[in-house]
Amino acid sequence: MTPQLRIALFSPDKNIADLMELRLRSKGHQVVTLTHLTDLLGFIYSDPPDLLIVDLTAPDPEIQTVIRDLKGEGHFSVIPIIGLIQESMEELFDWAAYPLDDFLLVPVRYPELFNRVDLSLQRIQRVFDHNPLTKLPGNTSIQKAIEKTLGKPMAVCYIDVNHFKPYNDTFGFARGDEVLRMLARIMSNAVKESGEGGFSGHVGGDDFVFIVPFDRAEAVCETIIRNFNIIVSDLFVEQEKADGYYVAKDRRGETQHVPLLGIAIAVVPTMNPKLRHYGMISAVAAELKKYAKQSAVSRYVIDRRKE
Repeated sequence: MTPQLRIALFSPDKNIADLMELRLRSKGHQVVTLTHLTDLLGFIYSDPPDLLIVDLTAPDPEIQTVIRDLKGEGHFSVIPIIGLIQESMEELFDWAAYPLDDFLLVPVRYPELFNRVDLSLQRIQRVFDHNPLTKLPGNTSIQKAIEKTLGKPMAVCYIDVNHFKPYNDTFGFARGDEVLRMLARIMSNAVKESGEGGFSGHVGGDDFVFIVPFDRAEAVCETIIRNFNIIVSDLFVEQEKADGYYVAKDRRGETQHVPLLGIAIAVVPTMNPKLRHYGMISAVAAELKKYAKQSAVSRYVIDRRKE
């Protein structure tokens, strides 16, 4: 059984969009319909959907650019894209120019649409181990990415959110999930803006990993911490920010002063010849992270040991 999905539907043709949205909603899916290309990109970047359906019946070079950009971006490449095309286009359609995951002919046969939705998601889930909350690559991809860095002038950086569990317990999972989504976007954007050769992944829970060339690591850490602190300032009232804590009850009903959210980043250079295995990187990172989390504010720690 396919879970209820969040589907973004783009079509300049309002008749197609309205009818398809109605039918998808009848299956329990959440559907956001967009008729302007600029709205589509903004929506995906701010709140990535589980699936994207794009109307390609009217040729538009800008749509082609949007699809290629999404599939070329690690954070968004895991989102399945189904294209709608005319039957007359099928034989000569340039599949290389439009890196779709599947397609449907217009007029749409809805039983076929529902099957294609199911199959697209199953196929992507087999190929990618992405995290369902943040859409970032998961542990299998992270391990492969780290193993590629061994012996090279790169930095594997582990992020952990300080005091995340009491925040989740106090304010609820929905707000906790939003913090994780925001951190994922902040991290991915910082890695992307730092230049090519980077990687962003989500280990699970409040643990993330990014990989960048070593000479960019400090700048990326500073950007992530600066932007995370801006986000965090919106999560608490002025008095809490002035105090540096909020008041909450623990599981025994006792009042506690809980520090505000922060992040700890462990930076492990991978050119050290003694780090010959993925497990060694993880062990060093765990040690550094424990040290970084002792700080009352967000902080990064770099392993500068030679031995």
